[in-house]
Amino acid sequence: MAINLDIRVKKANKVYHEGEKITGVILVHSGSDVKHDGISLTMEGTVNLQLSAKNVGIFEAFYNSVKPIQLVSCTLDVASPGKIPAGKTEIPFEFPLTPRPNRTLYETYHGVFVNIQYLLRCEMKRNFLAKDLLKVAEFIVEYKASSYEKAVPHPVNFSITPESLHNVKDKGRIPRFLVTGHLDSTMCCVTKPFTGELIVEHCEVPIKSVELQLVRVETCGCAEGYARDATEIQNIQIGEGNVPCGMAIPIYMIFPRLFTCPTLSTSNFKVEFEVNIVVIFQDDHLITENFPVVLTRY
Repeated sequence: MAINLDIRVKKANKVYHEGEKITGVILVHSGSDVKHDGISLTMEGTVNLQLSAKNVGIFEAFYNSVKPIQLVSCTLDVASPGKIPAGKTEIPFEFPLTPRPNRTLYETYHGVFVNIQYLLRCEMKRNFLAKDLLKVAEFIVEYKASSYEKAVPHPVNFSITPESLHNVKDKGRIPRFLVTGHLDSTMCCVTKPFTGELIVEHCEVPIKSVELQLVRVETCGCAEGYARDATEIQNIQIGEGNVPCGMAIPIYMIFPRLFTCPTLSTSNFKVEFEVNIVVIFQDDHLITENFPVVLTRY
């Protein structure tokens, strides 16, 4: 007979702040009585770091420092060995969300080389003839408004020309063009859109596409060295085809919740963000202008 084990927290959005209590129930649903050797519930929060393939082998000692950083850890024995009757049984639980000594609770973030995750792990132990049951549920941690610095608008005007491009060896082969515009702020609240305006003033060749690219820059490091990798989070087309010159193109982008977080810098790792404005010509050559951005919670 199948046994269903589930974890349900009280908050529907599963978002919690440091100092709050995580309350909920463990649900056990079975068509018959269930014997068990104890039910435990563990709350854990970890920062998992890993090296990209291009950095493996550069400094072997780095592997010793890429161990998970444990931010919070707590275990409850929610039921002693015994029997659970047939039907649906709810077992309540409550955890205080407090970090381990000398640790900080960072916001939930799902990256490529840096991953910050908070989990509830329920385990029902059974005898050697039956398989132990395990259920894992994630909850989200965010900074509190009272303890976090608010974003201060930092508008930026830009002008992109062949001369302004970096890392281009032969600028004489680039067609003449001028792209101007402004970003409303490079210091952004993650819950509000990234906005601005772009104008193609003139261009010698037809344009195929104008795009906005959000990039995460993740750094993992220790005394032996640092590994820094940039990966794309999302790419939004804001202009399709040969856009008319002189027309204002709005810049508008929503930050995806789990793949972004407030800009973070610690002794072991960093999570930073950049926005690229990309213009692709019809021959598939492209130009890119990069803008570092600082993300905040409020």
